[in-house]
Amino acid sequence: MSTAMKTWILNLLFLGGSLAVASWLTGRLIHPPEFGEPRTTGAAVSDSAGFQQTVHRVEEAWQTEWHSAGVVPVGPASDLTVARRLALALTGTVPSLEEIRALEKHHGNEAVQWWLSHLFEDRRSSDYLAERFARVLVGIEDGPFVLYRRHRLVSWLSDRIQVNQPYDALVREIITAQGIWTSRPEVNFVTVTVDPNNQDEGPDEQKLAGRVTRAFLGVRLDCVQCHDDKLGGSWKQSDFHQLASFFAGTELSLAGIRDNPAHTYGYRYLGKTDQQPVPARVPFNEELLPDNGSLRERLAIWVTHPENRAFARTLVNRTWAILFNRPMIKPVDSIPLSGPLPTSMEILVDDFTEHRFDLQRLVRIIASTRLFQMESRSPDLQNPVSSQQELQFASFPLTRLRPEQIASSLLQSASLKTIDAESHVLRRIQRFFQQNDFIKRYGDIGKDEFDEFGGTIPQRLLLMNGGLIHERTREDLFLNAATRIGALAPNEASAVDAAYLVTLTRRPTPEERSYFITRWKQSPRVKRSEQMEDLFWTLINSTEFSWNH
Repeated sequence: MSTAMKTWILNLLFLGGSLAVASWLTGRLIHPPEFGEPRTTGAAVSDSAGFQQTVHRVEEAWQTEWHSAGVVPVGPASDLTVARRLALALTGTVPSLEEIRALEKHHGNEAVQWWLSHLFEDRRSSDYLAERFARVLVGIEDGPFVLYRRHRLVSWLSDRIQVNQPYDALVREIITAQGIWTSRPEVNFVTVTVDPNNQDEGPDEQKLAGRVTRAFLGVRLDCVQCHDDKLGGSWKQSDFHQLASFFAGTELSLAGIRDNPAHTYGYRYLGKTDQQPVPARVPFNEELLPDNGSLRERLAIWVTHPENRAFARTLVNRTWAILFNRPMIKPVDSIPLSGPLPTSMEILVDDFTEHRFDLQRLVRIIASTRLFQMESRSPDLQNPVSSQQELQFASFPLTRLRPEQIASSLLQSASLKTIDAESHVLRRIQRFFQQNDFIKRYGDIGKDEFDEFGGTIPQRLLLMNGGLIHERTREDLFLNAATRIGALAPNEASAVDAAYLVTLTRRPTPEERSYFITRWKQSPRVKRSEQMEDLFWTLINSTEFSWNH
């Protein structure tokens, strides 16, 4: 065999090998390998008669509301749209491409329940929900440096949420917490109230009372801390301070937080000249308060009692708000004790209580309803969704994404692989610092989670010109999805489709796909990587990316 022939054969083998490797990489990057299945699909829960009955009753209650208000609900959203909503609500980020590929093997309510099972088993979900709940419990402030470890409390909450601990048991642990704040993380709920400039005073009874009523009972009892209700309500100043008296014996010692029965609580009421001793009494449902136990133990049992509907209503309203980004009753922590209350809320409260305060079941029920799976826009462009339809949940309410949701979605959109607890430690560290830096620049909305807020010019400029956007869209075959898709997609249509999926969790319309393909063909000298960089930048800066829909 001649030397030329050998060279030709070797070149041919090299070319064939290169094409095989490229094909394998394309398959793994654009069509990733099999995604790990969740341990349970949720069918055992969602297929039960009681579950479906609750879903139907909630839908019927809202159907009655729509009829009374004279509004017509819009049609159903796509499976991918519903999946995006759930991912944002439960993990704070959009789905990855490999998650989307796995999800598309399922359809309808089966897809919803499969996706929820995947999210519940993903540590990102419990971590994200723990942070959301921590804002309710302790706010976002640093607290006393020596006595407070917020990250320990968040981690503890995440552990409890991950195993789906009954919510009433979790709350009782928080209210009755004792010990050192480092080894007993739930104690940080108490120590955060200590004045760092006057630690000898110990935990603040009034702050604890205010947080218990807002976080667990949906009552703004702290509004009568200084005087009786002047706006026509029935709350008295004594109601608040009698509740605060349950924390009278909570003291700071060498052993950490403990209960000292010898301590009493006193207060000088408005219009009085002297401080008066204040007995420990609850402001409503007094018959549910046990006679035995320490003050905090008795309070915890009263707060979480199955017949204390304020407790279940508060969690139902907050869970609804996390999923829809808007509570059923506003403000989220101010729910009337005696109504009027939405019929659907009472149905969910009944189910939540009957099933031992199961948070995952509550999420599954709400996500299974027609309301959650609705479109956010009208199919008739001549008759867009009205404000009344949004108000009545006759369409999915359009809301801006929270800062951490934008940051996390930005980082996830730049990766074809899921960035989760199984990712390489360096990738997770990089994500942590990049996300925190972005939120610091973008602005954190604080503890008032569901207050409506508008976008600002600096926020828009940060998305358009920020360093994170540039880093996550520029040419980088190893780190950025834009470059990898551009290099390995078999054709322009596949490249556009993949870009839309990883950023907006949907495929482009025929018009959108045609527009970008035509634009690329008209610029043959521009590298594919640059075209993809421009496409990603455009999609990330679209209004659709920054809103929940």
